[in-house]
Amino acid sequence: MENPEIIIKLTPDEALVLSDWLEQVQMTDLSRLVDDAAVWAPLHRIAGTLDKSLPGIFAPDYAERLEAARSRLRPALDDSASDEKGADA
Repeated sequence: MENPEIIIKLTPDEALVLSDWLEQVQMTDLSRLVDDAAVWAPLHRIAGTLDKSLPGIFAPDYAERLEAARSRLRPALDDSASDEKGADA
């Protein structure tokens, strides 16, 4: 028997960055970005779930928290350079 739900696990940093991005996407014209209206419902559901799970989105230092999370998630410059060298080998 299949599980009726899909569970996605995110780190707090991943959740914060994704929540912010989804908020930005939702404030744009979704029809220009998402060509299938069926995708909107799961996008809104994910965004709503993240919003409920992240009390820090209402903190006065939200911008600093978000930038810190983005910094931690970005690959280090040394990592990307070594990845490119490895691909060339």
